[in-house]
Amino acid sequence: MTLTIFQLAAFFIYGLLALLSLFAVTIGILKAAQFARLGVGSRKEAEQILDDWLNGRVDQAIKAASQRRSVLARVLQAVFSGIQARPGDTPYAEELSRQTAIIELASLSERMRLLDMIVQAAPMLGLLGTVVGMIDAFSVLAITEGAIDPTALASGIYVALTTTAVGLCIALIAFFIATWLETRIDRERNMMEAIMSAAIHGRVDPNSKFG
Repeated sequence: MTLTIFQLAAFFIYGLLALLSLFAVTIGILKAAQFARLGVGSRKEAEQILDDWLNGRVDQAIKAASQRRSVLARVLQAVFSGIQARPGDTPYAEELSRQTAIIELASLSERMRLLDMIVQAAPMLGLLGTVVGMIDAFSVLAITEGAIDPTALASGIYVALTTTAVGLCIALIAFFIATWLETRIDRERNMMEAIMSAAIHGRVDPNSKFG
């Protein structure tokens, strides 16, 4: 059976949708692995380092911050470096830690735009597939002589509409993944700001914990 140009286009769109779904899942897995490696959402180590710093165990806090790979530990290390380099110069320590936080957040936000692109592109590709499929179905009817077989028409419309359904499903999956990742990034950003302020200015309540 010879495929029409519209049928070939529909298969091509299905292939693109499959690639988008693969990209969305892959990005989600890679970001989850990155967050786990950088200790995103884990505050226990940073709290311990901050407690050591505020309680006068400066050398212990600096050593612990330099040995940890977590995002919060790196921000604390920047604070400690700024205070040690210029004692009493609070703005310098704040700026140094702010620059470190920006770099870390940029790393956490990598590939997030790809997920946003998938959320927007998948439904449009699905709709395009539906339009192409409908054109193909009705073009066949236009050249058909004699009675029109409603079963053939229904089958063509069914195949055409599935691309929209697939596109919407992929967009929803990418949306949920992106929302989950962005929520974790926002929480980490808030934690960075809180822990930077506490390291430089001290806690409002010495017994309080972040989280």
